[in-house]
Amino acid sequence: MDLLMPGLGLFTISLIIFIIVFLILKKFAWKPILSTLKEREDSITDSIATAERVKEEMAQMKAEHEHVLAEAKAERSAILKEAKDAKDQIIREAKEQAQAEAKKIIAEASVAIENQKMAALTDVKNQVGTLVIEVAEKVLRKELSDKANQEAYIKQLAGEIKLN
Repeated sequence: MDLLMPGLGLFTISLIIFIIVFLILKKFAWKPILSTLKEREDSITDSIATAERVKEEMAQMKAEHEHVLAEAKAERSAILKEAKDAKDQIIREAKEQAQAEAKKIIAEASVAIENQKMAALTDVKNQVGTLVIEVAEKVLRKELSDKANQEAYIKQLAGEIKLN
């Protein structure tokens, strides 16, 4: 049973050594350990604060990035709309110009056709007049006493006429 019960002397010496070691540690080691722990706690607190600040800055930068991206998309849409409107305007103007040119060409062609028609009619009238004069001249030169002979001669002359 002696093993379970320590002796009073051993207990006292162990207590005195513990107190001496405690006082030495308190005087020489406790303050540096506490100051190191305090510095480490401050460093961790600063790191956490810095991390929070960086996190907030990243969130702000993300929001700014999204805002800039939205502006860029809006600007792109506006530019595409302007380009489409310009294309439509150019196409519309080209169609209008082509229609005006076609109308002008048709009007000029109509005038040219009318002029050629009038020239052809004038030419036909002149040829008919010439032919009538020639037939009348030939009829008058030949003195025919019989009306039937005159009609036969006129038919013969009409058959000889070449219409161009």
